[in-house]
Amino acid sequence: MTKKNVIIIGAAGRDFHNFNTYYRDNKDFKVVAFTAAQIPDIDGRKYPPELAGELYPEGIPIYAQEQLPELIKELKADECVFAYSDINYNDVMNVSAIVNAAGADFVLIGPKNTMLKSNKPVISVCAVRTGCGKSQTSRKIIELLMAHNLKVVAVRHPMPYGDLNEQRVQRFATVDDLKKHNCTVEEMEEYEPHVTRGNIIYAGVDYEDILRAAEDDPDGCDVILWDGGNNDFSFYETDLAVTVLDPHRPGHELSYYPGEVSLRIADVAIINKIDSATPDAVAQVEENIKRVVDADTAIVKAESKISVDDPDVIKDKRVLVVEDGPTLTHGEMKIGAGTIAAQRFGAKEVVDPRPYTVGKLSETFEIYPHIGVLLPAMGYGEQQLKDLEETINNTGCEAVIIGTPIDLTRVIDIKKPCTRVHYELDEVGSPNLDEILKDFIKKHNLER
Repeated sequence: MTKKNVIIIGAAGRDFHNFNTYYRDNKDFKVVAFTAAQIPDIDGRKYPPELAGELYPEGIPIYAQEQLPELIKELKADECVFAYSDINYNDVMNVSAIVNAAGADFVLIGPKNTMLKSNKPVISVCAVRTGCGKSQTSRKIIELLMAHNLKVVAVRHPMPYGDLNEQRVQRFATVDDLKKHNCTVEEMEEYEPHVTRGNIIYAGVDYEDILRAAEDDPDGCDVILWDGGNNDFSFYETDLAVTVLDPHRPGHELSYYPGEVSLRIADVAIINKIDSATPDAVAQVEENIKRVVDADTAIVKAESKISVDDPDVIKDKRVLVVEDGPTLTHGEMKIGAGTIAAQRFGAKEVVDPRPYTVGKLSETFEIYPHIGVLLPAMGYGEQQLKDLEETINNTGCEAVIIGTPIDLTRVIDIKKPCTRVHYELDEVGSPNLDEILKDFIKKHNLER
């Protein structure tokens, strides 16, 4: 049988996982290339032979997605596998049309062929879009499990933007580990909230190796928590699937890939941010949930509680609002925790940063013009961090609201008064996570 040539269309995450679990040792296929999108400067690399396995002694090249039509013809690709997340259905099918027009089949690989089995109970936290509130949900679940004297090890969806061999398996237990692994701002935003609370979190490239390391963590492990990225579904078979929804973007839960997959396989659907969304939007999201989930799926409503370190920094000031980068860019949000803090704590004006941007940040606004007057905390590399620092200090504002999950002042020098925003999940009524987790603990004989 002739091998099929395959191109995997990705963004340094799901693409590598699909390769590792389905293609790496499969002699029926030859993966001739990866393509890269969404994340700046991740093409031009190679998936190294040490990770690619014995069928790929030279590794696998990674190209920009813009080259896809030419690559299909030059590399004689038979199939192209779409393998990244938070994409609206029109854009997914646009890629399909490009692939089909170039003569190849368009493929989507589902959970059956990509989920790995753990020897520990697994809870997954996923979402229907980037920026719904996965991180605060994960933190809440971990805190509730720890209150039952359980050791929880979190495994984060991949963000391997550097040396892939060095990032094969990463363990983060302290803030110093973030420095050791040369984490980007985007990585720190996900890992730092865990380690500052004393939680262990793993990430990397090879999620079979990561899972086995997490199960055997030296500090102990009773439960694995999958902390998802974008709106992707879990890499691991899940005993309790939690999916978070955002009523600031009603309807997106049924129109973005693979967020609708995450919703349809959920055991628990959490409608977050009900304190800042309209009642009509909350009702629309709840109605859409009921259209596609099983009757026994629990629907939880929650507020995203906002607090700031120093409200006086905001009150009556002209403020620059810095928000989580991916939430504003491919997440398409036009409001975040920093924006809500500006409204609630009496800012005089939100200052538009666009006249003051430099370098990579100027390019970001050209690619994502919908961002408007908010500043995305882009930090995928050293140059982006420098550009972020210069843009903030250039902006004609009196104060800065930091709406990202990390302390930006630890990685850049902000020369203006600033204050951090914090946000925590707070369920309203019943059912709630405490009730659901008590049942989970009993079901898996985890009582202490």
